[in-house]
Amino acid sequence: MDPVSAAFDATPRRDFLPRGVRRRASYDGPLAIAAGQTNSQPRTVDGMLRLLDVHVGHRVLDVGSGSGWTAALLAHLVGPTGSVLGVELEPELVAFGAANLARTRRPWATIRAADPAVLGDPDGAPYDRILVSAMADSLPGELVAQLGGEGVMVVPAGGTMLRVSNPGAVVTEHGRYRFVPLR
Repeated sequence: MDPVSAAFDATPRRDFLPRGVRRRASYDGPLAIAAGQTNSQPRTVDGMLRLLDVHVGHRVLDVGSGSGWTAALLAHLVGPTGSVLGVELEPELVAFGAANLARTRRPWATIRAADPAVLGDPDGAPYDRILVSAMADSLPGELVAQLGGEGVMVVPAGGTMLRVSNPGAVVTEHGRYRFVPLR
């Protein structure tokens, strides 16, 4: 089994949803979680993780960590020699996502409140991988600057899924998508 499929098997979406929508966990579409935010469509998350190409030992930044599902999937992929930092603006989701993540027993992954005036985590940079689960208007240069020398970022921007890879911040396009806005 490939690493992304193994991460999905080890990290059931149901465990990261509010009780009222858990029965719909197998639905391949976004599901409301709280604060006007959603838990992303599994097929989209799968595609994003494959584009991100996460390896054991990587340092990963998860922007818009929501329910904690993507942080937990990333934590499975990086293993205990790596680390995952999830940042989330919505206080209700910070608490919900952190509690969900704690139940996975992957202490190398954490979620914290994002500073509304700062995009990502420039103080913790550089990162090997950055996953953004909200739609930017255009490619966010602040996040590109947080990538390491061989780093990769996957970010929806202007309706298109972008993969940015270093060196040189090479951008490739990977289809059209809809996400909640990146604020």
